[in-house]
Amino acid sequence: MSSHPSPHKSQGGFSRVIKAARYSAKGLSAALRYEAAFRQELLLALMLTPAAFWVGENALQIILLLSTLVIVLIVELLNSAIEAVADSVTLDQNILIGRAKDLGSAAVLLSLLMAVGIWIALFINKWFPFV
Repeated sequence: MSSHPSPHKSQGGFSRVIKAARYSAKGLSAALRYEAAFRQELLLALMLTPAAFWVGENALQIILLLSTLVIVLIVELLNSAIEAVADSVTLDQNILIGRAKDLGSAAVLLSLLMAVGIWIALFINKWFPFV
């Protein structure tokens, strides 16, 4: 392994923050343009955001509900990144690449199940408070 820093890493400072913001915007733009699952989950998050203020009974519950939506989006972005890298390596069948894609998909599923569970628990708690 080389002891030289990567030429692709920035040096720091405020210009690094500006460049990072541009890269992030490019990533979000690519997700919106090329990833149907991300668009669907973003639409769902936008539709559920107002509901979080109705279902949540206090600031902590509202933040928890909104956080689950953001976590799903984050995991979907990471899954899409894994798939993009995998597809750049080969489009042929490959056991390890297939496993990596399946693991990413499983992560998305778990984040969705967590979100659904929290939303259902707080929705039920609104009318039938936990003891």
